[in-house]
Amino acid sequence: MDFPVFHLDFLGNRLLIAIIAITHVIMSHTMAVGGIPLITFLEWKSYKTKDPRWSKLAYKILFVFFLFTTSLGAMTGVGIWFSTSLVNPTAIGSLIRVFFWAWFVEWGAFVTEVVLILCYYLTWKKWDNDKDKLKHIKLGLYLSIASWITMVLIVAILAYMMDVGSWKGTHSFWHAVFNPVYLPQLAFRTTWGMFLAGGAALTVMAFLKDLDGEFYKMGRKSIAKWMLCWLPFVFLASCWYWSVVPILMRENVPAALTTQVFQHWYQGVLTYTFLGVGIIVLIAFMILNPKTTKYINRPAMIIPYAIGLVLIGQFERVREFIRKPYAIANYLYANTIREEDLPLLTNEGILKYANFARVRKITNENRIEAGREVFKIACTRCHTVSNIGINSIQDRLYSMFQDQPRDGEFKDNIEHYILNIHQARPYMPPFPGNKEEARVLAEYLAHLHKNREELLGDQVLGTKLIDN
Repeated sequence: MDFPVFHLDFLGNRLLIAIIAITHVIMSHTMAVGGIPLITFLEWKSYKTKDPRWSKLAYKILFVFFLFTTSLGAMTGVGIWFSTSLVNPTAIGSLIRVFFWAWFVEWGAFVTEVVLILCYYLTWKKWDNDKDKLKHIKLGLYLSIASWITMVLIVAILAYMMDVGSWKGTHSFWHAVFNPVYLPQLAFRTTWGMFLAGGAALTVMAFLKDLDGEFYKMGRKSIAKWMLCWLPFVFLASCWYWSVVPILMRENVPAALTTQVFQHWYQGVLTYTFLGVGIIVLIAFMILNPKTTKYINRPAMIIPYAIGLVLIGQFERVREFIRKPYAIANYLYANTIREEDLPLLTNEGILKYANFARVRKITNENRIEAGREVFKIACTRCHTVSNIGINSIQDRLYSMFQDQPRDGEFKDNIEHYILNIHQARPYMPPFPGNKEEARVLAEYLAHLHKNREELLGDQVLGTKLIDN
């Protein structure tokens, strides 16, 4: 309420963040945190066996990883900051106040990582000799550590958003960092990144035409071994992570995995998820087996990473969704309302404290406009208005009330649903306004059935600070 409302009605704020964040996770996990250790391992193998072909393979994989991480990866890293600050500045502000020094250190680690990867890539050919090779491998090791440290710091914040632990009582920085979900999630992301780095490397190899046939088989066999070595750790970390996910969040998993409309597909989607992991493992084993390796051609080598990308997107969607109705667990609701402020707002109203709302007092003449402002403040972090937008409120209302006549009772039913929405759908925040605001919101939503419109954000309409 302290900020203007940014809103993309044709896309949806959640999808904007999801596109940027998932792209960044793919780059950072599989090509940096997992990819650089794999490349360093291949370079070490070249040094150990005195076979320069391993170094040549490692360099070709590094070229692709370097290209993606320093362009798309870096841009989406900044993009996460930009998009989340626009969509939910209250959440970002709260996190900065708690994790300021952690983010400061992470920025230093990121700059270090960028410098090291530039040095690692640019010195590869110059140091590719018996005298300097070991020094270059050590540089790869330092880069691997720097990449992982950025994950160590960021995962503390992501885990805190799922479970603040004892921080709420102590407000201690260290209690915030070492929350119950932190170490399990860090273990899962680390091992999963190492595992899928093999899939990314196999994908690169599928497009390399200048490797001789015998070494081509050796190279992909070595990468398959890398993947299978990490598999048990992925399994253990997954079990550990699942064991610390709060019970109420686990209950949201069916809707998170399949959307609320298709929750009855949950078991089927879960089965296909495990099947996808099984296919990745099967291909790795087939590459290792001399009798079956011939069946894994170049297109088939892309399959593990392709499935991995889908699983990463699925995991990030589930992690984001199960936090609901919170953005920060037990502290800040998804609609930017602090849990401790809810009693005040339900008593006095949300418009009174919305500094940039165009309507501060409800009159007979401005009820639709007031309802629009209430919707913008309380609902747009998750919903759109336009029927072409993601999670459109018009589509939701039509599916819920399609058989009802559009009369006064229709508005009464919407109002009743709004006031009891958290009980009906626990993953939605309680309505953060008083009864009069619930009524004007109901009138606005009823108005949308007869008057289709697109809701414009303050970035389009412009805004000004309105005094009380």
